[in-house]
Amino acid sequence: MQAAERAAWLRLILTPGLGPRTARELLSAFGLPDAIFDAGLAALLRVVPEPMARMLKQAPAAEIQSAVDATEHWLAASTEHSLLTLADAAYPQALLTTPDPPPVLFAVGRVELLNRPTIAIVGSRNATQQGVSNAEGFATALARAGVTVVSGLALGIDAAAHRGALAADTDASTVAVVGTGVDIVYPASNRELMKGIRSRGVVVSEFALRTPAIAHNFPRRNRIIAGLARGVLVVEAALRSGSLITARLAAEAGREVFAIPGSIHSPLARGCHRLIRDGAKLVESAQDVLEELGLAAGSAVSAAPLIEASLHPDLLALLGHDPVDLDRLVERSGRSAGELSGALLELELAQYVERLPGNRYQRLR
Repeated sequence: MQAAERAAWLRLILTPGLGPRTARELLSAFGLPDAIFDAGLAALLRVVPEPMARMLKQAPAAEIQSAVDATEHWLAASTEHSLLTLADAAYPQALLTTPDPPPVLFAVGRVELLNRPTIAIVGSRNATQQGVSNAEGFATALARAGVTVVSGLALGIDAAAHRGALAADTDASTVAVVGTGVDIVYPASNRELMKGIRSRGVVVSEFALRTPAIAHNFPRRNRIIAGLARGVLVVEAALRSGSLITARLAAEAGREVFAIPGSIHSPLARGCHRLIRDGAKLVESAQDVLEELGLAAGSAVSAAPLIEASLHPDLLALLGHDPVDLDRLVERSGRSAGELSGALLELELAQYVERLPGNRYQRLR
């Protein structure tokens, strides 16, 4: 694509008040962006209101031209930097089947991954250690089966999914869809993770370079996560989680929705349980997901390796898999609180149990 063509695409998406839906209506009516800006006022008025039509007839504002120039400089800085438009063959074909595909995508990394078999893994930012372990384990297993893992680079489950996919060290790798410009690292604590994704996977965004973290951009980001994937797996989610928005968008786009069940006492399991009641597929392993999507590998894969504990097996049996407080463990075991606290600390350090708020404990393995 020539610089002039890119400039027209960028000018279109950067026009104030002109969202993706209106942009596509204009493209449908006139063809490529150049034709939109060359069209007469009367023709534009048949598609958009008069204030927007007049804005499209004006020369681009200084801030728009500055953003276009910055993008050209960014593209020239590395062969890993890409700008994909609806007119590009490399544009993700899965997004074209959704109701609201973004006209332009900025990308850093391996853009070919955007047209691979992909599964999204999403969940709570405030994940439990078990949730993080599940996300990593599922992502690793799926990537080893040749499926690219897509998520949103948020803290908690998203980050764990990306780490798990990278840990598989396969060509499938991972896609991070961000709610900022691709030149922004958000959250800052994911800097090293984002570096790994940029070099071995791909980071994509519909938002222009320099776009900071703005709250209302993240729900918009979720529709791309859902649209890229053949299915969406929700690992942990509260009832008001943004992950449920992603799941709803996936269902509306005709994608499969999967959920991992959890303890009836855990607030982070309630969103998953609601999804299951509403028709999401209950899954216990990555193999369940692969088989449902017709992507099953030749040999079974599991969510995570099972590790037998030699530390305090009697206490682990008493814990079960639901959160339990220390007083209840004293009642169950007949042992003193002091003795149990020492044993629980050993198990926590060995990552067999997780300490939760309220002096409660949950078994992890």
